[in-house]
Order: sequence, then structure tokens, then C-alpha cells
Amino acid sequence: MRKILGPAIAAVLLLGVVAGIVMSFNGKRADDRAAAETRKQQADAAARVNVRVLTGSEKLEFLRDPELAQVLLADNIVLDVQKAGSREIATRPDLKSFDAAYPAGTAAARKIADATGSRRIYNGFYTPMTVASWKPLLPTLEANGIVGKRGDAYFIVDMRKLVALMESGARWKDLQPNPNYAVGKSVLITSTDVRTSNSAAMYLALTSYLANGDDVVASETAADQVADRLVHLFSKQGYQESSSSGPFEDYVTMKMGKSPLVMIYEQQFLEYAFKHPRVDPDMVLLYPQPTVLTKHTLVALNDKGARFAEAFERNPKVRAIAARYGLRGPDNAALFADAGKRGIDMPQQLVDVVDPPTYDLLERMIGRIESRLGH
Repeated sequence: MRKILGPAIAAVLLLGVVAGIVMSFNGKRADDRAAAETRKQQADAAARVNVRVLTGSEKLEFLRDPELAQVLLADNIVLDVQKAGSREIATRPDLKSFDAAYPAGTAAARKIADATGSRRIYNGFYTPMTVASWKPLLPTLEANGIVGKRGDAYFIVDMRKLVALMESGARWKDLQPNPNYAVGKSVLITSTDVRTSNSAAMYLALTSYLANGDDVVASETAADQVADRLVHLFSKQGYQESSSSGPFEDYVTMKMGKSPLVMIYEQQFLEYAFKHPRVDPDMVLLYPQPTVLTKHTLVALNDKGARFAEAFERNPKVRAIAARYGLRGPDNAALFADAGKRGIDMPQQLVDVVDPPTYDLLERMIGRIESRLGH
């Protein structure tokens, strides 16, 4: 019996020693892996940069998107995003405390570049200017030759006539037949404050082209004459929001009574529709003919801002996320597909597009309108 037990006990002891060695080895490997992971996390934290970005309101949710945050984190970039009116950004006293400015519009970007001395400018996305309106208004607008359908989308086919109506002080009840909106409200396109917001500046750029005989304003004399003529388009509106989110929120919440025609970015309408499964079926986009495009231009204010801009511009995942927020870019197949699924009629190509005036002349017109508004 002892002869049997002895070897058995020895075998058990040997197995115990082997198990202990294996456990010790595995434990060491686990400790090594944990230590390596800790070192990696520490290295990532050391390499990570926090980038402060000041942006126009229309891109705020895009830049705060959780998936975008993960994409940028792979490049060790963390964003801290704040909003301001695109044109207001350049006059912020704390602008240089930010690493990047991301306004809407090349004019606003140029103003920021001049204010900061930065020449690191990046263009990745764009959106056309559109007019948000309501389907019950279409019969009246079509009967008066202002709106017409072209393909699958509605266009303001006679933008000049609409501007003339606004200049003349026409009221909605003056447009006949008018079964749905025969009210005493003035025919106006609601915009933001032209002094602070790019969307209003683009509205001015478009109407200045029409008021200048279908020609881009190219002289100081023409700029002064056009600004004096168009000031009423802004003064008649009363209070104007400083950023583009305000008028669009009124459009969505207060409906046709408050906002029959609102100058917005196409991107705002699409972003809202993509996020809300039950969009008011009476909401409709009208595309001015001609229209003007807004480039979303990123200005890096220092090396951290440039690092963010370069990572942001080159990553295809960023472009895919941008499409979900209604922004157009080099490839818009996904954007058009999403819009089609939601029954949104939008032109895939816009051929009647005008250029805005030069930065200096647009600034001159804005300044002259500001002086005429008494501010």
C-alpha cells in the first residue's frame, strides 16, 4: 500500500508544483498585460490634445456627435465646442483662447483670418441657401408665378419678383387666389441679423445680385446703391436672431403663422428631418433660383487647431457622419439616399449658383445697412 501511495503522493505534489508555476506564469503575463495597457493609456493621455472650437450654431450638434468624438479620439483629439453667430465669431474678445474657429461662409472665415492673422484655412463641406416654407402656401405662390416645381424639388423660379413684392410692402392677403393664408402679414423672408450671422449675409449676397441687374456687385458705388435699396428687407423684420438656429426653431415650433418664409441652410432642414421620424408633412424646402452656396470653412488658430483640422478633413468616417447632419461634400450618395427615404425632395445638382461679392464689398454693404438700421 505504501508503495502505491508514495508515488501517487509524489505525483500529486508534482502536479501542484506545476500548477503553481503555470498560475504564477499566467499571473505574471496578466500583470504584464495590465502594466502595458496602463502604459498605453498613460501615453495616449500624454499625446491627447483638447481642442477648443468656436462654431456657428448650424454645426453644433454635428461637432458634439458621440460617434465623431470616438473617431477623433482615435487621433487623440478631444473637442470642447462652443457656439456663436458665424460673423460674430471674429469680433469675440476671447477668440484667441480658442484653437479653431468653424464659421459658415468664406466671408466670415476671411474676417476671422484677418482678425487673427491665421492663414491655415480648410474647406470640407458646403450647403446651399434655401427658404423653408409650407405646402399650404404653394398654390398661392405658384399661381403668382413665384414658385414652380423643377424635377423633384420646388424652386423660387422668380426670385426677382419675390424681392420686388417684399420691397413694395405687399401683404399676403394681396396675393390671390389665397385659400390658406390671406392674412395682413407682410410678405418677407425671415432671416438672421446680417451683422452677426452668415446666413443673413448670404441672403444679402443673393438679393444684391438680383438688385444689381443679375450681376455680382463689383464696385463701392454699386454696393452703396444696392445696400440702400435692400435695407428694408432687414428693417421690416423687427427683432432678428444672431445665429441661424433661432429662426429655424421658430419655423419648427410656431409653424406657418410665425414663419411662412425663412432663409435657412439646406443642412438645417435635413438634419432636423433625419433626427425626427415624424416631421410635419407640410414643411417644404424652396430653392431660390439662382441660389448661393455656403462653404463651412475651418480656420485653425494655432497648432492644436491645425492638428484637429487635418484629422477632420482627411477621415472618411467624418464625412459619413457629416452626411447624417445634412452637409454636402465630395460624395453625396448617402445624403441623397437618406433624404429620399424620408420623402424629402431636393435637387442633387444646383446649376444656377451665383458667387457672393468680394469680402470687402460684402462688408461694405453690411456696414451701410447697419448704419441705416440705426445701430
